[in-house]
Amino acid sequence: MTISEIMRRMISFSQGNIHDIDHLIRVWAYARTIGELEGLDEHTQFITEAAAITHDIACPLCRVKYGNTNGKYQEREGAVLAADFLQDTGMAQEDIDRVAYLVGHHHTPAGIDGPDYQILIEADYIANAEENSYPAQNIEQFLGCICKTASGEAMIREIFSETLQKKE
Repeated sequence: MTISEIMRRMISFSQGNIHDIDHLIRVWAYARTIGELEGLDEHTQFITEAAAITHDIACPLCRVKYGNTNGKYQEREGAVLAADFLQDTGMAQEDIDRVAYLVGHHHTPAGIDGPDYQILIEADYIANAEENSYPAQNIEQFLGCICKTASGEAMIREIFSETLQKKE
């Protein structure tokens, strides 16, 4: 199954929730861009993009089960949902397991163990910072402590240039 087919299925899974669809598309676009700029190999790029598309798969369940989409709830529920979602895609089980792992850790910047994980954290941060109008101090802290890719850092500085300039 191609990334576009996974995207189509995830949009359908989102059942018309425009916010969720918009968010997953933006996270995917940032992850794809950062991955390509960082020179990921084709396989790692695919895993990164599949994880970006499915990273918030647990949000609908979390809204019902917990009344919110807290990141820890998303991680707790998301890994199993992502693995189930990807079972009939033709992906190797090892790749499904990796995507599920990433979905189950996408709000945990401690223990990042690969470029796919790092890029997912950065892409999701950019989308969340836009949606929630993070202050300059939060953005600077992310840049100093968590962001590791040159491409992610450059994009953050460019996207949030106005916010970061207001701090100065």
